[in-house]
Amino acid sequence: MKYLSVCSGIEAASVAWESLGWNPVAFSEIEPFPSSVLAERFPDVPNLGDMTKYHEWNIPAIDLLVGGTPCQAFSVAGKRGSLGDDRGNLCLTFCRMADYFAPKWVLWENVPGVLSTKDNAFGCFLGALCGADAPVIPPGGGRKHPNSGVVAGPKRTVAWRVLDAQWHRVPQRRKRVFVLAGQKVRKTGPGDLAGGFEGRLP
Repeated sequence: MKYLSVCSGIEAASVAWESLGWNPVAFSEIEPFPSSVLAERFPDVPNLGDMTKYHEWNIPAIDLLVGGTPCQAFSVAGKRGSLGDDRGNLCLTFCRMADYFAPKWVLWENVPGVLSTKDNAFGCFLGALCGADAPVIPPGGGRKHPNSGVVAGPKRTVAWRVLDAQWHRVPQRRKRVFVLAGQKVRKTGPGDLAGGFEGRLP
């Protein structure tokens, strides 16, 4: 698997995937300290910097796009500016990158606060990622998306789930939303995973 990692930090994904033989083609990180760590640990992998300039990047074809865009705009510890915050809006840039580089798989993570923003940021993210022409609406028309679900659109099938690090051999409570999207979309039927999605397109 060849992957592009954005908002890379010090590259937890690469550490996790190294034993699988997966290889990063490039990183995207702008903060000085994690950038220096990447340069030291991955000297042969270019750090392309600002993810909003992805149109300028010249990289090989990738199988996977992975990233955890800034969480401050969605976190209860922040001001929850959501998509009105430039950092929060990067989640939609991430979706545009998925369309531009067209990987088979897309993996994104963020804080659970993204599920319940005033502007339905997660629904906008899901809609953009699956290829809908409108945001995905939470069940019952409420303001909060459930902790897990699947939606299918013309571009991708997208599944998400909240996971807590304490149940995965990490000694701390740390909940995160993980979103996995696959490029091939198929019709659904009874008993099909994608047929039981928790969310709906308007």
